[in-house]
Amino acid sequence: MKRAIFPGSFDPLTLGHYDIITRGVKVFDEIIIAIGINSDKKYMFSLEERLQFIKDTFKDEPKVKVTTYSGLTVDFCKKMDVEFILRGLRNPADFEFEKAIAQTNRKLSEIETVFLLTSSKTSFISSSIVRDVIRHNGDYTLLVPDSVRVKKAP
Repeated sequence: MKRAIFPGSFDPLTLGHYDIITRGVKVFDEIIIAIGINSDKKYMFSLEERLQFIKDTFKDEPKVKVTTYSGLTVDFCKKMDVEFILRGLRNPADFEFEKAIAQTNRKLSEIETVFLLTSSKTSFISSSIVRDVIRHNGDYTLLVPDSVRVKKAP
């Protein structure tokens, strides 16, 4: 069984993430979406909200699981007995950044990184752009799956 970890903060899950995951399930038997916990990072959405966004989005896809982890991604891969890390690439800057991480991970372990190029219709979307649109009361719903919604204050 070919399994992959798709790590990230998913703050929030975007249509770009969705694109990579839905295409990734055609390559792998199982994809574990692994939300990294970084206590030094300030998140817009709570861990519980991020977990729920992902669970709701992929509730009808049995090949997708979701969990959380802390520490090195390669250590989590070993713990989960997973041989692949799945990553999406939007642009050349992503490639350079992700290549360095993949090479480091390969040096530290036998874990292979598999890259998928994002589709042209989602390649401009990032979680930081979505957060900025939300902060400025823009229509973020065009950039995220239907399950990702900001709770309005009463």
